[in-house]
Amino acid sequence: MTADTLPGHHDQAGGPVEPGGSADRNGHGGTDARGARRRGGLAARIEGATPATRDRAVDGLRAVAILGVVLGHWLVTALVAESGTIRVTSPLKLLPEMTPLSWAFQTLALFFLVGGMTAATSYTGSYALWLRRRLVRLARPVLPVVLVWAGAAGVMLASGSAVDTVAALVRLVVSPLWFLLVFAALTAATPLVLRLHPGWPLAVVVVVDVLRYGLAAPEWLGWVNLAAGWLVPYTLGTAWAAGRWRGRAARWGLLAGGAAAVAALVVWAGYPAAMVGVPGAPVSNLNPPTLAAVAFGLAQCGAGLLAYRPLGRVLRRPAAWAATALVNLSAMTIFLWHQTAMIAVTALALPMGPLPGVHTAPGEAAWLGWRLTWLPVFGAALLVCLAAFRSSERPRP
Repeated sequence: MTADTLPGHHDQAGGPVEPGGSADRNGHGGTDARGARRRGGLAARIEGATPATRDRAVDGLRAVAILGVVLGHWLVTALVAESGTIRVTSPLKLLPEMTPLSWAFQTLALFFLVGGMTAATSYTGSYALWLRRRLVRLARPVLPVVLVWAGAAGVMLASGSAVDTVAALVRLVVSPLWFLLVFAALTAATPLVLRLHPGWPLAVVVVVDVLRYGLAAPEWLGWVNLAAGWLVPYTLGTAWAAGRWRGRAARWGLLAGGAAAVAALVVWAGYPAAMVGVPGAPVSNLNPPTLAAVAFGLAQCGAGLLAYRPLGRVLRRPAAWAATALVNLSAMTIFLWHQTAMIAVTALALPMGPLPGVHTAPGEAAWLGWRLTWLPVFGAALLVCLAAFRSSERPRP
């Protein structure tokens, strides 16, 4: 491992590190790199390869975001085997008491906050070269997923699998790609976004929701929020890179104000409490984003900014930093293959099933307990995927 192979090595070039942050101590990210190398081991090698200017807390927030999405999908997605087919459902539909899981693991706003921050700090020189480098980094790991699943779908159909089953599994795998399309579009717009105050896209979201839910405007209007809604945390990230949102009062204001707005919208305006889509629900907070989801994202960004300095202190420890760096090095592979890992475990276990928590419908609270026992198995399957496809994330010379 070299410095150039560290996660997003060029993303933070020239980016500001806050006082008390993870690269703000003796110029060595808060640790003695030579001492770490003497101790040996993977953590020491990663420590030694980390540039002194690396903002580890930003990588920590990115790792929290990616792992939140993975755990969230594994906990609120159920593959139910019945009558020779597999259908996809959500425990949130049958077990509303699991709704708080969506508050803990719907971490997309953190992605966009960190994405806006790193885009703003890395944007120098030729726009075309900068954009090409960032889009290639996003797009390259997608090709193996598309090829593998095109082949898998063909094999399943040829072997007699039901079309509905194959379609449901393929949708489950490709559905996260919407995030990459939106993220790529916002990345391309970064030079314009640098001049944009977060209040403007937030105002668009408010207007769209008033028109949709208050004045019976066409449903398609809601898709305006797909850009405007995620532009809010992205512009918070660019503003953070410019030196704003540094005070604790401002960060607490984001957290408290966003949380209060979500509570008001759920209690008095009739928005769903779940921050992810629930099959059969008349309104989804995520597809497209509603004002409640955006307010939730504001609270999440406030919490992330408040956690920045404490997280930076934790990541001065070589072991904690090594784990964070490894997640960041494989972030796209983890994101793109975690659903495949869950599907693979479900399929391989079918001859032993139906097994509770992996093949059964989530009709009672015990399902969650069983699903928790399956998470390490899903994780092991994801490690296999990482071993096979991690190379697609390695930078080309």
